[in-house]
Amino acid sequence: MIMYEKYIGRHRDEFVTLEDLYKNYSIDCPDDFNFAYDVLDVLAEKKPDKLAMLWVGKDGSEKRITFGDMKRWSNKTANYFKALGIKKGDFVLLVLKRSYLFWYAMLALHKIGAVAVQATHLLTAKDYVYRCQAAGIKMAVITGDGDCTRDFDKAAPECNTVELKAVTGHKAAGEGWLDFEAGIEAAPDHWQRPTGEEATKVTDILITAFSSGTTGYPKMVAHDHSYPLGHIITGVFWHRAEPDGLHFTISDTGWLKSLWGKFYGQWFAESAVFTYDFDSFKGADILEKLAKYRITTFCAPPTMYRFMLKEDVGTYDLSALKHCCTAGEALNPEVYNQWKRATGLRIFEGFGQTETTLSCSTLYPWVQPRPGSMGLPTPGYGLVIVDENGREVDPGVTGEICLKADSMETRTKGIFMGYYRDEMSTQKAWHDGLYHTGDTAYRDELGFLWYVGRNDDIIKSSGYRIGPFEVESALAEHPAVLESAVTGIPDPIRGFVVKATIVLSKGYEPCEELVKELQEHVKKTTAPYKYPRVVEFVAELPKTISGKIRRVAIREKDMN
Repeated sequence: MIMYEKYIGRHRDEFVTLEDLYKNYSIDCPDDFNFAYDVLDVLAEKKPDKLAMLWVGKDGSEKRITFGDMKRWSNKTANYFKALGIKKGDFVLLVLKRSYLFWYAMLALHKIGAVAVQATHLLTAKDYVYRCQAAGIKMAVITGDGDCTRDFDKAAPECNTVELKAVTGHKAAGEGWLDFEAGIEAAPDHWQRPTGEEATKVTDILITAFSSGTTGYPKMVAHDHSYPLGHIITGVFWHRAEPDGLHFTISDTGWLKSLWGKFYGQWFAESAVFTYDFDSFKGADILEKLAKYRITTFCAPPTMYRFMLKEDVGTYDLSALKHCCTAGEALNPEVYNQWKRATGLRIFEGFGQTETTLSCSTLYPWVQPRPGSMGLPTPGYGLVIVDENGREVDPGVTGEICLKADSMETRTKGIFMGYYRDEMSTQKAWHDGLYHTGDTAYRDELGFLWYVGRNDDIIKSSGYRIGPFEVESALAEHPAVLESAVTGIPDPIRGFVVKATIVLSKGYEPCEELVKELQEHVKKTTAPYKYPRVVEFVAELPKTISGKIRRVAIREKDMN
């Protein structure tokens, strides 16, 4: 029996139709469910020699980690944490890039009942102060790569709750830093599941992660121990991870997306995960890894597909690749079409947030992608499109994407518990039986959803509501455009007009003739009223540390 069958009752291939999946998909969630014990350790007992992770370092070194290894090392890490005084309910910050140590630490914290707080190595001292204060961090485990420990030490005087700090890579990082690897290597490998008050409940906080923070400070999203169960749909039904396969999702462990594609759902499917600890993304490098390691299922943001397509994809042996997915931002139809021509494979899109798991997608084999569409609501999520009064809108009408969630007790597995220590933001986003995503879309006559943009990004011009994504998709079809961001700027007659901020592809130079050419291209590709009346060429677009375009920064610059 594949691990997920215990919790949903049927094998993936036993669902005959999409209607069957919608009607009969449900998750059994025991009151004491804990992924580390009930999935990872069970796999380690049943299949100790089965590959759990193939890890490749940036220097080309390889490490093959079995499920038996994962249990042993997570036990040792749990014992090390416990010896340092980490206990149930403590918050531990993990800044580990793509190191395999992240998985040891995460599983160990799950076993203890401590709360894992993921963060990226790109943080500055100011960012560390905010996160440590917001979460009440007790211990920080920081990568020895780069200047992360130095930046953390700059923040330390204002991080009053931090009692312990450990560094990886056996790096001498200065006063007070513990050698994390030496500590876990010396710890015993036997660990007993706690009982009584120290035992975990499914309603306990499992992890917290910070939202991207495109406007203001990022919010702290809290998920409980039921969260991994929400990713059965992600890994088993969307990624189509297979027991004998090797799944590769491109994500740093500083982001919750790493749990979407490098952890829970894939191991429910008993698939191995591929982890490549690179420093900077290069299309040719990723294509080489797909070919060399015979990756079978793959997921990456649309931007990364776009950069890979700048290479000669046909020169790489991708014959092992069976299934491709994307998430993180809306997928331009042009990227979909180019990838299909280059590889013969469709890209299956998915939509979700830090606050959710996969809530809208194209689920193979029942739902085939429609280029540009987000797909259909995934089973278990009561996804609706509503107006500003919370009423469902008709097909073709743009509204906000909301998820039905009457209360924390009745919410779908995968929806967050709330924003930690921020009841005001929780109530603003989650009220009247709906969680409000802040994203807008419309539904067509067949039920497929089409992304429009964030609520704050919608441009209202001459009575029209224009979503940036549709204009950016049109621009993406022109060879001169590497990437773009579409915003609105004030206009005395139209209220706002559409502006395109564009990064040009190699070989193109800004000029008035190119501006006119791009404007005419958009008029021909989409509704003419959506064309950008203002065009600005830039060397790079402002982005969050997670790589999302900060349209708010462009709007603020234009207003000033």
